[in-house]
Parts: sequence; structure tokens; C-alpha cells
Amino acid sequence: MLSEQEQREIKAEFAHYPQKRAACIEALKVVQKHRGWVSDDGIKAIADFLDMSPEEVDNVATFYNLVFRKPVGRHVILICDSISCWVTGYEQIKEHLFERLGIALGETTKDNRFTLLPMACLGACDHAPVIMIDDDLYHDLTPEKIDQILENYE
Repeated sequence: MLSEQEQREIKAEFAHYPQKRAACIEALKVVQKHRGWVSDDGIKAIADFLDMSPEEVDNVATFYNLVFRKPVGRHVILICDSISCWVTGYEQIKEHLFERLGIALGETTKDNRFTLLPMACLGACDHAPVIMIDDDLYHDLTPEKIDQILENYE
């Protein structure tokens, strides 16, 4: 079941689309914003609200890598693994994050603070290597810079 707030926010998106089912991606984003991820129950609730099948909504959800279909930490770290980042220090940054956080790609820290996920490109190739934490992009990274950055996230 969608909350009243979720329903209001999804309905607000209807004005931007020719039919309500076209707001599926926005509906997924709304549910994720409120719940942290999109569960099977969330998929079903969105499907019912948009007059779609759960399979149709799940197909959209699993196509987009920023729709989380399992729980994630309070902060999601996306580490860019594009060719530009590989050439400019991706491995060193990745290994430092593994060591510092005690997790590998696709995992969440024991305290639920961070989830670390790979991303094909974050669009900042001229300042590689880069990561994004939540909506914040960090570039020209070094292990020391990462340590300072992580301190800003509770």
C-alpha cells in the first residue's frame, strides 16, 4: 500500500506524462525516496496505483541500476568504473574503500551506514577517478580525500 504522501507525489507526476503508467520510473523514485528501496510489496503497490502488472513495474525497476530492489545503507556510494577512472586510479580507490569500509562491491557496512555499488559512468571523466555519495559527486580522488569525504556522512 502506498502512503498518502507517496500517492500525492506520484499523482503530481501525472501532469508530465500522457498516461499515468508513463510515470512508472517517477513512482519508483518516490517509493525509494520514502522507503530507502523498492520491495516486492512496493512493486505491487505501484502496479496497482498505475494500473500495471507487477511484472511490468519490476521490469522497469530492474532495468535501472539506481532503483534499489534490496535494502541499502543510509548512504549509497557509487564508484565509477569507466575506462577513464580505471586509467586514473580506480583500483587504488576501490581497494581503499574496501579496506576502509570493510565491504566489497554490492555490500553494506554492518552499521548500515554505506552501501558500495559500481557505476559504469558518472560523467566526470575529466576529473577521474570519481565517486558519488547520495547526490554528491567527488572527483580527483585520492585515498586521503576519500577519508575526509566519508567523515561527512553519518
